[in-house]
Amino acid sequence: MFKIVKEFSFDMAHMLDGHDGKCKNLHGHTYKLQVELCGDLHQSGPKRGMVIDFSDLKSIVKQHILDPMDHAFIYDSHSEKETKVAALLQSLDSKTFALTTRTTAEEMARFIFNCLKYEAHLPISAIRLWETPTSFCEYEE
Repeated sequence: MFKIVKEFSFDMAHMLDGHDGKCKNLHGHTYKLQVELCGDLHQSGPKRGMVIDFSDLKSIVKQHILDPMDHAFIYDSHSEKETKVAALLQSLDSKTFALTTRTTAEEMARFIFNCLKYEAHLPISAIRLWETPTSFCEYEE
């Protein structure tokens, strides 16, 4: 069994409505994302000797995660306050992305894991999401 990891970077804004610290305010992060896959090597064909071609992995993550989330305001669709901010931004032709959970690093890591596993059908073993250069969350099933 092999593990491979590809790293990505993207920027997003968010807020944590109801939080008891400064993250209740609208702010942004440059996120670092590591996508870890686990699997056997292809035994034949053009991908022989690979778990997955890194360029194929890059395209899949770009389509499912980076394109919709990069430079967006990510918000909890269950929060009235965050939904109002998103509506204002949408009226100004700004990019938004709704989650059905709070937009913590933990919830976003789980969302990304599930998206890549169940929508993109990748053999995901772990997601690591850095919110700052010194703080990250790891999610695995």
